[in-house]
Amino acid sequence: MSQFDDLDAPERLLTPSEVAQLFRVNPKTVTRWARAGKLTAIRTLGGHRRFRASEIQRCLEEMAHEPE
Repeated sequence: MSQFDDLDAPERLLTPSEVAQLFRVNPKTVTRWARAGKLTAIRTLGGHRRFRASEIQRCLEEMAHEPE
């Protein structure tokens, strides 16, 4: 297998509810973050928001390394 085998594979997209579970917040909070530009949302054809799993993972990792 080469390192480029996954280039055509679609990235996993998460629903606002899935993101909310990861951050332990209400799904409405995730929607507010998307409207405020804190998270990048992709819109489906039906108008629903989806979030790239890689971006959410990066945000979670950044939050874990922030000093309290």
